[in-house]
Amino acid sequence: MEKNYIQISALNNYIKLLMDENTFLRKVYLKGEISNFKNHMSGHLYFTLKDEEARVSAIMFRNKAIDLKFTPEDGKKVLVEGHVSCYPSQGTYQVYVEKMEEDGLGNLYVLYEELKKKLDQEGLFDPQKKKQIPKYPSKIGIVTAPTGAAIKDILSTLKRRYPICQTILFPALVQGKSAAPDIVKQIKNAQNYDIDLLIVGRGGGSIEDLWSFNEEIVARAIYDCPIPVISAVGHEIDFTISDFVADLRAPTPTGAAELATPTMDEVKKTISKYQTELTHQLKMKIVSYQGKLSQLTNSYILKNPTMLYEIKMQKLDYLMETLKEKMNLYINQKKTKYHTIMQSYIFKNPKVLYQEKEKQVMERAKQLQSTFKEYINERQHMLSLDINTLKLVNPLNILEKGYSLVMKDDKIMKSYKQLQVNDEISIRLKEGSIKASVKEVKKNGKNI
Repeated sequence: MEKNYIQISALNNYIKLLMDENTFLRKVYLKGEISNFKNHMSGHLYFTLKDEEARVSAIMFRNKAIDLKFTPEDGKKVLVEGHVSCYPSQGTYQVYVEKMEEDGLGNLYVLYEELKKKLDQEGLFDPQKKKQIPKYPSKIGIVTAPTGAAIKDILSTLKRRYPICQTILFPALVQGKSAAPDIVKQIKNAQNYDIDLLIVGRGGGSIEDLWSFNEEIVARAIYDCPIPVISAVGHEIDFTISDFVADLRAPTPTGAAELATPTMDEVKKTISKYQTELTHQLKMKIVSYQGKLSQLTNSYILKNPTMLYEIKMQKLDYLMETLKEKMNLYINQKKTKYHTIMQSYIFKNPKVLYQEKEKQVMERAKQLQSTFKEYINERQHMLSLDINTLKLVNPLNILEKGYSLVMKDDKIMKSYKQLQVNDEISIRLKEGSIKASVKEVKKNGKNI
């Protein structure tokens, strides 16, 4: 049997025909999440529709897109109406979207916005806290996948622009569940090297492909890194959390290499500028010093050096005369003071000073004697008053008038109630005492 070989285009066109004639595929209604969205300069929209288990490419032409009531973007859930057909030149099938409306935000987009808001409130995006990118780095670290377009673009750009710079690759996973911890590990590892700048990133992809750069641990590792960090994740339209916390965001990995280094032409121009400026400054200095040298060379003093000596000698003579005058003035002042003291009455009659002091001492002694005498008299008077007062209150003074005191057990009896018949008592008189025994006790003449 003869084999009939056909062109690839014929096969793809045949498949397209089958799909276009399929009634089910002519009108489909899909529900999914936008991913890898691109708004082409032509106005056509290219994106991927996906759910938790599958994805499909989609396109919405400009004449249909102008009727949209919302702005499509990654993470948005949408309701789509269109048809499915084959794109013959690439042999892929895709959904041709005719109508599309918003159906809420995707889960990843919600997580993205929540983390972005949280870190922003903590100050991790604060422009004031971002480190300055070095203008002329001598050593650059790169945290990315060891294979792929990103590392090739970065290295080729650095080699082309700034070949004198040394680079160190810190290979890391940039996609999948293990990517985020691995990126953090390599960022910390880079801090053990003497690096001026660190580029962290990867090439383009869907939001899922780039998601490791939206993880909180990666964002905090970049923020805490003491080395200035340039984030280079995906394409220019892709924005990740890493872009916000980094010290500088590059639109692409190639753009990161361009932002990280000057070109050699720029370096040469700068060096040339500094050389020109330095030469000019040196010439100005030389001209200035030549002028000063010429001025000194032509000066009268330099041509007549003895003049300088004569001036100094004249100044010395002037100072010596001034010193002599001041010394004579000082000596004369002291002589005058000496003669004044020698001619004073006190100096010639020193006893006068002694007599004056003796007189003062005598007057003070008389004052003290008078004051002491007054004090003694006053105290004697007060003593006499106290003695008279004591005499008045002394109970024994009443005995002078013939009265007596009746005592029992050395206590004065003040009432008949304190005594009983046969009690032993003592009667105190002026000039003695009597021992007695009570024979009878009466109250106002009445027997008790």
